[in-house]
Amino acid sequence: MLLVALNLRAAVTSLGALLDEVRTGLGLSGTMAGLVTTLPTIAFAGLGALTPWLIRRWPAARVLVVAMLALTVGQVLRVVTDSAAVFVLTSALALAGIAVANILLPMLVKQHFPHRTGLVTGAYTMALTAGTTVAAAAAVPVAHAFGSWRAGLGVWAALAALAVLPWVPLALRTRAARRATTAAVPAARSRVRPARTRLGWAMAVYFGAQSLSGYAIMGWLAQLFRDAGFRAETAGLLLAGVTALGVPVALLMPTLAGRLRTLRPLVFGLTAFSAAAYLGLAFAPRDGAVLWILLLAFGQGAFPLILTTIGLRARTADGTVALSAFAQSTGYVIAALGPLLVGVLYEATGGWTAPMGFLLAALAVQTTAGMVIARPRFIEDER
Repeated sequence: MLLVALNLRAAVTSLGALLDEVRTGLGLSGTMAGLVTTLPTIAFAGLGALTPWLIRRWPAARVLVVAMLALTVGQVLRVVTDSAAVFVLTSALALAGIAVANILLPMLVKQHFPHRTGLVTGAYTMALTAGTTVAAAAAVPVAHAFGSWRAGLGVWAALAALAVLPWVPLALRTRAARRATTAAVPAARSRVRPARTRLGWAMAVYFGAQSLSGYAIMGWLAQLFRDAGFRAETAGLLLAGVTALGVPVALLMPTLAGRLRTLRPLVFGLTAFSAAAYLGLAFAPRDGAVLWILLLAFGQGAFPLILTTIGLRARTADGTVALSAFAQSTGYVIAALGPLLVGVLYEATGGWTAPMGFLLAALAVQTTAGMVIARPRFIEDER
């Protein structure tokens, strides 16, 4: 599970660190680059919603193996083409693999570690964050070492291929895998209908708003720092700093959230950190770069918070899976607007004040939804 988690954002942040080189090499416009950075959320929304259907027909381990193979092949193919259209399509293939794994991991955690869900969720979230960090920090140096942006993107295919190996024996045990999959209770068979509840929509909006900001940051932060006068390597390291500093946050957030009676202090605290970071990036990106990175890292703690809250707001495995599938698939539809609109605003205005204003508006929506999910309640009680 940790090997899979290491791969769940590397294909995204490595592209963010090398976006300028990819734009030049493939002749991408600002709007097309915005589409490329929006692809993760589009894939996560569409394929995430299909995942319960997939695991009703095939064992979960087998589906995960195919997903990781898609990630591997997609990352290889996108770095051997000179066509912008093929680059987008093969990136979509890689991201489809990530989308399926996103939904499968919480199911597998509940299946294999039912009494340590919080601990294992924190561990795989930390692994996900670590993979994000390494990819952002290493993409530019690897590209320079080999003299091409293609190496900086393609190297992560090896990590994805490595993550396939431990799952192959499980995938071959078809009957056992089918029994395990049935135990996970797919969302489509659930009697819980999050779409009919206020809590379900609040979870989806919070997940969507924080993901919108997160993917906009992963896709465009390195470019912002380049425009502020930093070298490409430094800009990549600053992007990596957001995720690196977020590793302890990802590990501690599940425990902290589980001990608080209400999540309001966490919701307001994360909002304050993010708001200060966005204002700093808009008006003094170079002078206070390290401070803004630190604040962003704390603000992005909203991601492990919402993953933990999914488990806290359901009494049963049935409710947890239903709420997870709805919050993630709907949330990623919302999140798809982030990188695309940031790219459009950046190209239209030639600066970063308007994009940061947009992220502040999204943060206000996130906080409003956070107030709904903050108090103790359960999705099963709202049917």
